[in-house]
Amino acid sequence: MAGVSSCMKYSMFIFNFLFWVCGSIILGVSIWIRVSKDAQQELEIDSSVFAGVDLLIAVGSIIMILGFLGCCGAIKESRCMLMLFFIGLLLILILQVTGGILGAVYRSQIETSFSKTLQESVNSLQSTTEESKVFQEKLQKFQTTNQCCGLLNGPSDWGKNIGNSKTCECEVKSSSDLCTYYQGRYVYKNPCGDVIINYLKDHLLIIMGIAFGLAVIEILGLGFSMSLYCQIGRK
Repeated sequence: MAGVSSCMKYSMFIFNFLFWVCGSIILGVSIWIRVSKDAQQELEIDSSVFAGVDLLIAVGSIIMILGFLGCCGAIKESRCMLMLFFIGLLLILILQVTGGILGAVYRSQIETSFSKTLQESVNSLQSTTEESKVFQEKLQKFQTTNQCCGLLNGPSDWGKNIGNSKTCECEVKSSSDLCTYYQGRYVYKNPCGDVIINYLKDHLLIIMGIAFGLAVIEILGLGFSMSLYCQIGRK
């Protein structure tokens, strides 16, 4: 009977050990951010981004589990663990491909939903509640950094609140492509919503490249695990 390839066995082990280490780092850092008040203050993280941190905790946990199954399955030549690793990795690949297809098919709906979210945020710019003021302060920093004003319609998004401070004030004291004269002063005229959308579009290629790279790694992992699974069965 044919034996198990030592090269494939230990390559599978090393690959999944690195996989497990990455998962451990993601999980550890995410939990630290989630529970440490000092970390949240240092990184300027509030409860609004906890959903993203929780998602990272879930991702880190899944990567750790898959890495553990792959490592133990390879080194102990366990067909059960290798099959569980194969199924888990296959499900992730299917979800990844499905997400990409749905994103392409429902792109217009996603853009519409994003616009609705921005519109809700515009209402916060015109509000005077304490919660809205926190959001307004964060947006003011974003406006200064990215030389934009408002979210959808420019300076008018701020309503009466634009006169309460130096919100959106443009450093260029002349009308140009960057500034416009509004209510007695020069302010940035480009909406920050456009800046956000352009940023996402500019980085879409990078995101696609990362997703493609992950898919290739996942397919290689599927191939190695199934090959090792079959070799152990023929042993």
